[in-house]
Amino acid sequence: MKTNAVDLGGFLERAYRNAPAVKRLFDEAGIIPGSIKEPHQLTRLPVTKKEKLLEMQRAEPPFGGFCGVPIEKIRRIYVSPGPLYDPQGADDRGMGFKQVFQAAGIGPGDIALNTWSYHLVPAGIAFDEALTASGATVIPAGVGNTDLQARVIVELGVTVVVASTAFFVTLTEKLAEMGYDLPGGWKVRAAFLGGEPGDWYAKRRQLEQRFSLRSFSAYGTADLGMIGWECGYEPGYHLLPTRIVQICDPYSGQPLADGELGEVVVTALNEAYPLIRFGTGDVASLLPPCLCGRLGQRLSPLVARVGDAVKAREIFLYPRNIEELLRSVPGLAGAQVVVTRAGHRDEIRLRVHPQPGANAESIVSEVSKAFATLCRLRADTVEIVRDGNLENEPAIADRRRL
Repeated sequence: MKTNAVDLGGFLERAYRNAPAVKRLFDEAGIIPGSIKEPHQLTRLPVTKKEKLLEMQRAEPPFGGFCGVPIEKIRRIYVSPGPLYDPQGADDRGMGFKQVFQAAGIGPGDIALNTWSYHLVPAGIAFDEALTASGATVIPAGVGNTDLQARVIVELGVTVVVASTAFFVTLTEKLAEMGYDLPGGWKVRAAFLGGEPGDWYAKRRQLEQRFSLRSFSAYGTADLGMIGWECGYEPGYHLLPTRIVQICDPYSGQPLADGELGEVVVTALNEAYPLIRFGTGDVASLLPPCLCGRLGQRLSPLVARVGDAVKAREIFLYPRNIEELLRSVPGLAGAQVVVTRAGHRDEIRLRVHPQPGANAESIVSEVSKAFATLCRLRADTVEIVRDGNLENEPAIADRRRL
């Protein structure tokens, strides 16, 4: 895949000079930065997985050597579960998401309800900045307060809802409880929705038909910002010119042929946070150009994940989280997270095994608090496992039926 929109060689040379982790990547591979001019040559470097990035940040805080600018040029530092620290550069307003809102026709005159979190993670602020840059008026709702948010949609004449698919459905259900007959009872014409396991596109089509609106989305991560966006013509994502995407074998890191499924590996041409060949853990394929007429390859919809991380309620859970839980709660011998699905909502059950003689009631209370702090998710139930232990069980069990 070639790109004429960016100077890859110049970017890599600057990243080599300014980001110690990038220098180590090149030096350990025995490669001179100036020798890489085209995206396909990046495969001479290894893939850095998110779990590896976590280890690097612990060893070299706070960014693992992947920050390429002085701290005064960092606007924000986001904190993802792990914890993982992601710097945002001064020039990275909206993290690339302006493109998706403009492509969806969102602009002056639109009132957008942004229900994504503004706390620690980038989604809320990134969408807010991208929406305002597109000319829309934003209601910074954040998460929770379902009753109030439903009322706001009607009383303020919201035209765009920005939400996870599950929370969007929750809002429509709340409005129905309040006596509103949708779609006649609101002005919402578009919804920017987060992805879900299963046949998400079919679910979106149902929502579009039921509520007489158009849905749209994008693909991005907290580490990389937006990677690709939908144009509305065909499923899949057009790629930002500052994101070089390769589809690779998840074990060897070598690129696969177009159309083959593999791990999405991204090089972010971001001076502040130059992640080189970053393994997202998502599985997709490269598609031919779109019927919309835009040139260049596209990324298919995501179909699965590789590795041990599990995404629940838009947050990734890692086995490392369970290790930290065991260290933080006295009297806890073992723990497991089980993710299931009830309707449109992910449900989280914590299974815990107390040490002999430990106070089980106290452990239930402490483990719930610790889990919420470590993972920024609340467990729906905590189950005490008294017979046997959880050593031979996976730390995180995804039992959703996709």
